[in-house]
Amino acid sequence: MVAQDKQNFVQQICTAEPMARHTSWRVGGLADTWFRPATRKDLLEFLSTLAPGTPLYWVGLGSNLLVRDGGIRGVVIAVQDALSDIEYLGNGQVTAGAGVACTVFARHCVRQSLGPAEFFAGIPGTIGGALAMNAGAFGGETWQQVATVDVVDRQGNVRTRTPADYTISYRQVDGPDDEWFLGASFVFDENYDTSMEKVKALVNERKDKQPLGLPSCGSVFRNPPGDYAARLIEASGLKGFAIGGAVISTKHTNFIINENSATAADIEALIEHVQAVVYEKHGVTLQPEVHIIGERA
Repeated sequence: MVAQDKQNFVQQICTAEPMARHTSWRVGGLADTWFRPATRKDLLEFLSTLAPGTPLYWVGLGSNLLVRDGGIRGVVIAVQDALSDIEYLGNGQVTAGAGVACTVFARHCVRQSLGPAEFFAGIPGTIGGALAMNAGAFGGETWQQVATVDVVDRQGNVRTRTPADYTISYRQVDGPDDEWFLGASFVFDENYDTSMEKVKALVNERKDKQPLGLPSCGSVFRNPPGDYAARLIEASGLKGFAIGGAVISTKHTNFIINENSATAADIEALIEHVQAVVYEKHGVTLQPEVHIIGERA
């Protein structure tokens, strides 16, 4: 475990950290350096000490991430402690740090009668991840509600940007290189017709349709235009297909489950197999939604 010493961020650094502890697939090799800052100040000071060009990877809940078995050469930063603040500023405006779980954010907004925000309950990650990929669920998308974002560069310099600084599309956000999201300011409608019951209903809908509670990353592939990845995968006869310990879910075929001590290599091979079969049978190239990082063993 990483020691939490707010006075000395060095105590929050681990070396040779198993990434299988920090990804929802429960796979992944060793990270050279793992840093879990206790405060935003720790994070900014740490960044300022790094040598130029040091590879950096940012992790929230690890729910949209496949770390290869050879691990990560560089520094992994876990943001859920340092960037966990939520604040309602009035006039429909809410700020949230990149480490805030999307389900927590959804409930906070609903308690303030703000919306549309319930859809965040369907995103199995953090606000930082949602910003990075324009995550969405139940018809809503993250950047539809963004007013501004706070970002940091590798020297620890912070600035505020607007959506105009990014090219935003379905599950993709392109912007300045070597900047990472610290958090965002969102704007919602006030006195929105919403309730915690609606959030619970959406969560229950996910439980009914998705294999929650099993090691997965959420949806593996983006939906192609005018179709659904899950439909194409099932129509290709791949429901329940396995490579090693990695299995295509029989409940929702856009989920790959770590069912029997899968390796990252098993999962990546299954992703590539699905792409090849779906293309062969339907002429559609499925694009992964999951981020794959690290080195092969």
